[in-house]
Amino acid sequence: MTPRQLLAHTDSGQPWPAEAPRPADMAAAYRDALAVRALREARGERPMGFKIGFTNRTIWDRYGVFAPIWGMVWDTTLRHCPDGRATLALDGLCQPRLEPELVFGLRAAPPAGATLEQLFDSLDWLATGVEVVQSHAPGWRFTAPETVADGGLHARLLVGPTQPVRAWAGRGAALDERPAACRVRLSRDGLPVEQGQGANVLDGPLHALLHFVHELQRCPGAPALRPGDVVTTGTWTDAWPLAPGQRWQADFDAPLADFDLETV
Repeated sequence: MTPRQLLAHTDSGQPWPAEAPRPADMAAAYRDALAVRALREARGERPMGFKIGFTNRTIWDRYGVFAPIWGMVWDTTLRHCPDGRATLALDGLCQPRLEPELVFGLRAAPPAGATLEQLFDSLDWLATGVEVVQSHAPGWRFTAPETVADGGLHARLLVGPTQPVRAWAGRGAALDERPAACRVRLSRDGLPVEQGQGANVLDGPLHALLHFVHELQRCPGAPALRPGDVVTTGTWTDAWPLAPGQRWQADFDAPLADFDLETV
């Protein structure tokens, strides 16, 4: 499919036709994704950061994707929720699912080939949040290149209350360890669904962010990270299907904030 066709499916919420041609490899998929990015900017959308997908090794076999990917986050898909609560309409989304994650905010662009400590110096805040992902491939059956061409499966990013990273740790190694040890308990309508841990995402959210920084810098034509960008680092659990009329609660270990989502 052409970039315009890919964007049309994102706009309409309609799944891809089963017979539609798909990208053959990751290089072609990222070229398509960057062309879609240019189309979205041309019509007035503003990029606000990035999402990292498939950092959780525990679900690689389930989806047949065995390495992280990335996609864009937009002013039209990002919402800050300082009280850790949100109501979300699912209209226009295609097979949406929920993922509890840790999100970082940048105060500076990391240098080329950044170390863990240089990455820490580039950070401003962290927050728990919920990414709502979607797939336009029927039945959530896709290849890794298809997930990239499909916008990294990104639909919405809901960011909870932010905490300064330097209130968590004075250096990168410590910030790497603390969120990795935290757990999340995910429930739907008051019933437990799954538990996850920060270490599920490439051994910890900061490690996932460092991997992404290096991959972005190596991708031909990719935009550079900027001060103020948000980056969400991948789900701590499986991605769970959403339907209207549900209440989802992500209870994180303190001092991380919980997140409460109602769907309509």
